[in-house]
Amino acid sequence: MTSTPPRHILRIDSSMRHDGSHSRRLTDQVVDHLTAARPGTQVTVRDLAGSPARFVDETWIGANFTAPEDRTDTQKAALAHSEELIGELRAADTIVIGVPIYNFNIPAALKAWIDLVARARETFRYSEAGPVGLLEGKRAILVFTSGGTAEGSEMDFATPYLRFILSFIGIDDVEVIDAGRLMFEETERLDAARARIEALVAA
Repeated sequence: MTSTPPRHILRIDSSMRHDGSHSRRLTDQVVDHLTAARPGTQVTVRDLAGSPARFVDETWIGANFTAPEDRTDTQKAALAHSEELIGELRAADTIVIGVPIYNFNIPAALKAWIDLVARARETFRYSEAGPVGLLEGKRAILVFTSGGTAEGSEMDFATPYLRFILSFIGIDDVEVIDAGRLMFEETERLDAARARIEALVAA
């Protein structure tokens, strides 16, 4: 008799703070809740403060646009970090992303991560009908925290972008745990976020 293989969560922390970070605490709760509901779940942690994604540079771009069979050792080395991050995405069925708002948008470290994983022929491809995402069948949970920006408001440039880019690479099942406007309604917003987390169903 074969057992159901354990699920796999990729947790991405993008807050530059460890102490006092609301996004990290709420992301802890999301992962704890999902793993308690499905024992045996594997969790991979990508902390973009402790192990930052590298910024795309000219060498990286040249390597990315070179056919894999023609890449030099230097080009392969330039893409190695990107390959590692894409491998983590492919292995996971659930991606939990802590999204603190910095100046109305995502932290630079999270944008750097996106630039390294959104790659033609790897996580999306072009067709006659337009781009097609290659990471289908996955779920993303965004843990949105902010001091004054309301999720979904005209000041929120983070969640629309993340929904778009995740869909672009094939992830259309996106949920948001909203803990915005903590500067004004901290207790109420955190209580609502925790209740939303408790309502999450493990995939």
